[in-house]
Amino acid sequence: MVALIVILFPPLVIAFLLVMERVEEPLRRPPSPREVEEFLGSATPGEVDALARSGIRRAMSRWRRRRETGRGRGSGQRAVTDRGHHLTDADGPL
Repeated sequence: MVALIVILFPPLVIAFLLVMERVEEPLRRPPSPREVEEFLGSATPGEVDALARSGIRRAMSRWRRRRETGRGRGSGQRAVTDRGHHLTDADGPL
């Protein structure tokens, strides 16, 4: 039994490390300029607040989660744009 543990433990640790590396890679990658532009064009007030309080990484992760789940599509609530007015889903794409 001990021999089996000694033989299997190193490959299991290596497999775990490889999986964790794949999980961590997107977290270490900085947002692309295209993603930042999309974020600024479609961010909700909560996401803009996360940007102001916690920085771009947390705000982008929150925005990515919203995009992946499709949540917030029909909310109609968007952040203020550089034009100075609120956008809604009815206003169409930027």
